[in-house]
Amino acid sequence: MCGIVGYVGSRDAVGVILDGLKRLEYRGYDSAGIAVVSSGGLQRRRSEGKLQNLVRSLAAEPLSGAFGLGHTRWATHGRPSEENAHPHQDCTGRLVVVHNGIIENYLALKARLEGAGHRFVTQTDTEVVAHLVESLYAGSLEEAVRRAVGELEGIYALVLMHESEPQTLVAARVGPPLVVGLAEGEHFLASDVAALLPYTRDFVFLDDGDIVTVTPGAMRLVNAAGEPVVRQAQRILWDPIQAEKGGYRHFMLKEIHEQPQAVRDTLFGRMGLEEGEVHIEELAGAAASLAEAKRVVLIACGTSWHAALVGKFLIEQIAGLPAEVDYGSEFRYRTPIVDASTLAVAISQSGETADTLAAFREAKRLGASGVAICNVQGSMLTREAAGTLLTHAGPEIGVASTKAFTSQLVALALLALHLGRLRGTLSRDACRRHLESLARLPHLMEQALAAPGPIEELAKAAVKASDFLYLGRGIHYPIALEGALKLKEISYIHAEGYPAGEMKHGPIALIDERMGIVALCPRGRVYEKMLSNVQEVKARGGRVIAVATAGDSEIRRILDAADTLLEVPALDELWSPLLFVLPLQLLAYYTAVRAGRDVDQPRNLAKSVTVE
Repeated sequence: MCGIVGYVGSRDAVGVILDGLKRLEYRGYDSAGIAVVSSGGLQRRRSEGKLQNLVRSLAAEPLSGAFGLGHTRWATHGRPSEENAHPHQDCTGRLVVVHNGIIENYLALKARLEGAGHRFVTQTDTEVVAHLVESLYAGSLEEAVRRAVGELEGIYALVLMHESEPQTLVAARVGPPLVVGLAEGEHFLASDVAALLPYTRDFVFLDDGDIVTVTPGAMRLVNAAGEPVVRQAQRILWDPIQAEKGGYRHFMLKEIHEQPQAVRDTLFGRMGLEEGEVHIEELAGAAASLAEAKRVVLIACGTSWHAALVGKFLIEQIAGLPAEVDYGSEFRYRTPIVDASTLAVAISQSGETADTLAAFREAKRLGASGVAICNVQGSMLTREAAGTLLTHAGPEIGVASTKAFTSQLVALALLALHLGRLRGTLSRDACRRHLESLARLPHLMEQALAAPGPIEELAKAAVKASDFLYLGRGIHYPIALEGALKLKEISYIHAEGYPAGEMKHGPIALIDERMGIVALCPRGRVYEKMLSNVQEVKARGGRVIAVATAGDSEIRRILDAADTLLEVPALDELWSPLLFVLPLQLLAYYTAVRAGRDVDQPRNLAKSVTVE
């Protein structure tokens, strides 16, 4: 989950690396460090805490160099400290390494290297890589790295440099993402394309087992055996301005307000309104598997798992296919019943989520056909899927996912409609009606965000609560889960999502005037039952935040002055989750701001979970 940036070229390496690390700080912010090589040799600077501490250190004692590497850390082995911050160096101080991942056999390697006289000064697993490469170095860093990775067990993205090999960086990947940015007379390395968008749009995504050596004028890619590998560059069309705050106080608030456009972009070119068809060219190669599937398994983690739960409702109702949802982190540790009649759908914003990737591979090993829903073209997931339904959310910098979630819901809606048409369970006319509703979504989302109701004022009271219970039924139960997740992620207030019909089986015992209750009450087939659940809460002294369809007079009648009503525009029940999640995102955001939390970089969390 850590952030890595490397640079070789004619620019000042320090400026390029710091700029990239700023764009990657969402991946980890326990500590940060940088190393460059200049005429004075290899120089290194590290700081505990956020990247700004390193920036201040460099302002007090500047560094400069034409090539170098940097890192922002999310701690796994060793507490956050300057000593444990990357880059780590060998005994000579002439070689440094940055690392994302976990070296599982580091204790055995460390014992062996200590026995050979190497001196360790940190608690990290990463330092063993520096000493291992040092022990194998004989004038070629690439060869030493290639031999070293043959001894490593675990997952890693590594970038190394040696002061005796000017303008050269060597990198290796098994697991966590690593990309090479291509430009005339310079090359870049990074954990994420977002770090490098101001400098290049052309990237080579490394595969597991790849080892790459970059100099200003060349890139050499080999496999673990040292054999040359040819891989095509991918052009990323994201605008670098998309990764800036654009006048908003936080990235999260900006990304909440970008959702209507993200939904438009995900729908664009895929809706055949006149003919009542869905056009997903990226899945054309998997059309037979989609048409012949007897069941669907949706695999995801975190917020993407909540999107998958909504997808289950859509696929079963629209396409008539049985669907189940699995946590990527749990799928492999039972005995999943998967065969050639199963369609595995992996959902990941980054396409690099370790648990989701591992579960997806296991499903395919058992015979399933596999497609993906992903936001990053060229990521590992997109390369391993038979087809990928790309979302077009653009870069999402805030750790708490918002526009990636709603874009995934739209992609799942398109997939469900596509499956329905392929399988003949959905008529053209019915598909056309659904597409007409989806076409209205971006405008209705803009309306909901333009008039968010008393949410900022509501946050003043919400921040005083120690617990929240989010209640929903049917297709809105996953939205209750997502609303609770957002609140606890960024405000650190305990929150729990629950099926409203299950409230009487336990959670009702917790309800009193001190607990916040959020009830999702859309017009639909379970509307009256939700109203009954609200009345049960009211009867026990609970204060209710009800989210309901605009103009709903019945819900108003059962609320009183102590309660709050948040309204969203009316839309078909199937697609209304995309509207009902918006006030929940805003409630979490303003509550976190009121509590003085670091909204974009909440404690202990990182954007992309690339280690198990």
